[in-house]
Amino acid sequence: MNTGSDKPGEVAVADQAGAEGATDEQPLGSRAPAFVKARRALHLSWQVGVFVIGLAVVVAGIIMLPLPGPGWVVIFGGMAIWATEFVWAQLVLRWTKRKVTEAAQKALDPKVRRRNIVLTSIGLVIIAAVVGVYLYKFGFEMPWKIEDQ
Repeated sequence: MNTGSDKPGEVAVADQAGAEGATDEQPLGSRAPAFVKARRALHLSWQVGVFVIGLAVVVAGIIMLPLPGPGWVVIFGGMAIWATEFVWAQLVLRWTKRKVTEAAQKALDPKVRRRNIVLTSIGLVIIAAVVGVYLYKFGFEMPWKIEDQ
């Protein structure tokens, strides 16, 4: 067996990621170009720039939460910008991706889907009943135009 070593008695050990299944996760750390990492002052200014740009995107996403716009998507976009440089943001994104994947798998569970369909049907029946009662009692009049009866 060729282990890639000249020393006798060594055994090749399988990579942990390979044993558990291939993971697409990149190693943690900065993804700045090598020439930026080589110079401390340049790398620090690079990190400040990435932080400021990511902060602007996250703040824009927070503003979009109550206003029209894809608030959560923009917030996670800002987190992805931070994740190019900061380990803490990479860990937050990995955790978020794992939770979203778990939620998607749970939503695809047949029992959960059946329950959701039943609850949606019950909700639609209740809404139809309320609308029917309103139309029977008041017709097509809007609530702000209804006279005292």
